[in-house]
Amino acid sequence: MPSSSSAVSDSGRPVPSSLWQDGDFRRLWVGQAASQLGEHTSLVVLPLYAVLTLNAGAGQLGALRAVGQAPILLLSLFAGAWVDGWRTRTLMVLTDAGRALALGAAAVAALLGGLGLPALLVVAFAVGALSVLFDVAYQSSLVRLVKRDQLVRGNSALEGSRSAAQIGGPALGGVLVSVLSAPIAAASSAVFFALSFLSIRGIGRRESIPERSERPPRVWRRIHEGLRFVAGDTLLRPVCLASAAFQFFFAAVMTVYLLLLPRDLHLSGTTVGLALAATGPGALLGSLLAARLPSRFGYGAVLVSAAALGDGVFLFVPALHGTSLVTVPALFTISFVFGTFSQLVNVTVMAVRQSATPERMQGRTAATINFVGLGLTPLGSLLGGLLPEEWGTRTSLLVAAAGMLLSLALMALSPLARLGRTLPTPPETPVPSA
Repeated sequence: MPSSSSAVSDSGRPVPSSLWQDGDFRRLWVGQAASQLGEHTSLVVLPLYAVLTLNAGAGQLGALRAVGQAPILLLSLFAGAWVDGWRTRTLMVLTDAGRALALGAAAVAALLGGLGLPALLVVAFAVGALSVLFDVAYQSSLVRLVKRDQLVRGNSALEGSRSAAQIGGPALGGVLVSVLSAPIAAASSAVFFALSFLSIRGIGRRESIPERSERPPRVWRRIHEGLRFVAGDTLLRPVCLASAAFQFFFAAVMTVYLLLLPRDLHLSGTTVGLALAATGPGALLGSLLAARLPSRFGYGAVLVSAAALGDGVFLFVPALHGTSLVTVPALFTISFVFGTFSQLVNVTVMAVRQSATPERMQGRTAATINFVGLGLTPLGSLLGGLLPEEWGTRTSLLVAAAGMLLSLALMALSPLARLGRTLPTPPETPVPSA
């Protein structure tokens, strides 16, 4: 298999030495950013439609979020096996088209008054399933598209846009629902996927994909290889466990949060969106810090300290009871702090993960970590829907926010915390197939 450093365009020209002079990388970055923004905008648009239009309760809202996240648990491992053997450009284009069609159809149905909760569940599952495949594909595409020494910079750009979309997308979704209505907001999410389709479709460089043997390993053997590699690695294993703890409790936090802001604090959709949007400038600052702090203070020290600040700030939300003059600025500050340090953790972890993984294992490693790290999010969303019915929103949010600190403990007690100023290198010989 050719290495990434020898990638050439269809015309035979070498890859540009400067990452941002590389037109194909720019197309990937623009397409990935648009796709991530569409995905994370829809994650708020669909629940808000359920709450504001269908009058869904806490249990129904938790179920809707769980259905949208279930494909992470059901499909991630298969996605990794498929991506390692196919062209990522083709997979990303197809998944963008599918999500644009699903959300476009939902918008039309909603405008005609025919989008009930059952249909909304189908749309949420379809968008979630296609997003799983896209997310694994784009994480693997970078390794095939750029030189090895450009991975850290390329990964920082891609993960920076993903984290910004993950944080700012829900804020944009809240504003769109408030200003344009939920059906038009869903159509706007479809437009983001269409833009991603057009950008990624323009990538012209041939990918260096693994050569297929006459009798390629069965999908289950490839999945097992990925699981065994991640479980046996002293850095990737704690990344999985810490990610699982964070994502489980963060899913619960966000479910309760979307109930507390409009119902307990009596904030309008616009104010909710603006409060969440404060994470955007924080994410930008986090991206800048991620390019400087790990090489100066060490990757381990940055991971632990940033996780403590980013996760711990949500513990202050349940204490908010005052007027909007006090509450809204406090929410802005909390969102900004969370955006800054969660972005710093995301970019740093992704750099560690890609650097510690052999090229031929990139897809399955990404899928395995997504499976373990994000697979519990449906259960977290269900928990976030059930807890307020027993304990109320404030106590439920406090419990879920405290649970996020388990991720910090897992990183602090692992070899991740002892990483120095340089990134790890992958093993010379990848784990063989079972």
